[in-house]
Amino acid sequence: MKVVVYLGHPAHFHLYKNVIKNLKHDGHEVEVLIKKKENLEQLLQNSGIPYHNILREGRKDTKLGMGLGALKRMWRELVFCIKQKPDLLTGTSVENSYVGPLLRIPVVYCGEDDADVIPLQVKVCYPGATNVLTPDTCDDGKWAKKTTKYPSYHELAYLHPNHFTPSKEIVREQGIDPEKPYAIMRFVKLKANHDDNIKGINKEVAMRLIEIMKPHMNIYITSERELEPELEPYRIKINPIYMHDVMAYASLYVGDSQTMAAEAGVLGVPFIRFNDFVGRIGYLRDLEDNYHLGYGIKASEEGSVEQMCERVKEIVALTPAERKKFYGARVQQMLNDKVDYAKYLTWYIENYPQSEKETRAADKEFWKKFK
Repeated sequence: MKVVVYLGHPAHFHLYKNVIKNLKHDGHEVEVLIKKKENLEQLLQNSGIPYHNILREGRKDTKLGMGLGALKRMWRELVFCIKQKPDLLTGTSVENSYVGPLLRIPVVYCGEDDADVIPLQVKVCYPGATNVLTPDTCDDGKWAKKTTKYPSYHELAYLHPNHFTPSKEIVREQGIDPEKPYAIMRFVKLKANHDDNIKGINKEVAMRLIEIMKPHMNIYITSERELEPELEPYRIKINPIYMHDVMAYASLYVGDSQTMAAEAGVLGVPFIRFNDFVGRIGYLRDLEDNYHLGYGIKASEEGSVEQMCERVKEIVALTPAERKKFYGARVQQMLNDKVDYAKYLTWYIENYPQSEKETRAADKEFWKKFK
């Protein structure tokens, strides 16, 4: 079987890295396509996974630039697939949903956000996808009949204990002492097409949080956006491939990134996410409301900053032993309820399209083989 995996974001590298390894181990041929996006290329290079960058020149962060970039990628993927003749396309990128139907190649789209959170992505991706896989916590709106559900999160494709064991030595190599309590703060640009009018953590809010945390722990900031001079001393450059080791030994995560909040949660690190997506994303609501692994605070609501400060005070007041015991029990319950998503997704691709039929008829016994 020949599979094309299209990676459009660093998070998708993590989602598919173990699936790619599993497929190759089982004798399948895997071609990886990427577009230029943040540190995606560096992650692939560090991992040793061969890839083809179909938009090396990148594109401008304007609506026109994004549109032209998408057309270029679509054409280049079409040419690539005509030559390679794959049996299946998978990933989370727009181009698959157009190239696949044109060449009559099945397309498996892997999503994790509720349909109303990413309306443009849904509008352009779902119609052309043959099948859409989303977590069972996801609200797919009018596309519910087209989606296939599974009891897991994207983050459990790479942070499940079956795949990930953090290393204190790696954390030390990144310039952090894992034996001393520390917090990770993450600031994103919030400039994606689904980020319009979304607020996050500004300088003033960040400085208030630092004042609360600093007496209790070291503070390290990673940021997509430029930092103000007052915040710059807290910035740390971490090799992206080792970010999860650093997160695993943190005492607290605070930020406006959805993905890093979820990663902290599945690792048992208490998280606080502060933006206007709060209340709208099913898998994060699941981590927050059902497993109590973190807190979502809506940035635009009155009193939100005070509420976040109070949550931070509660968490930093716990001793390291209390935090480990408190959140460790909760993460174990979550793992008991969920499956290893990399294991399931590998099986789904290898056995497609029969796997689609079996999943739709699944009972509790069915999911036990993916633990």
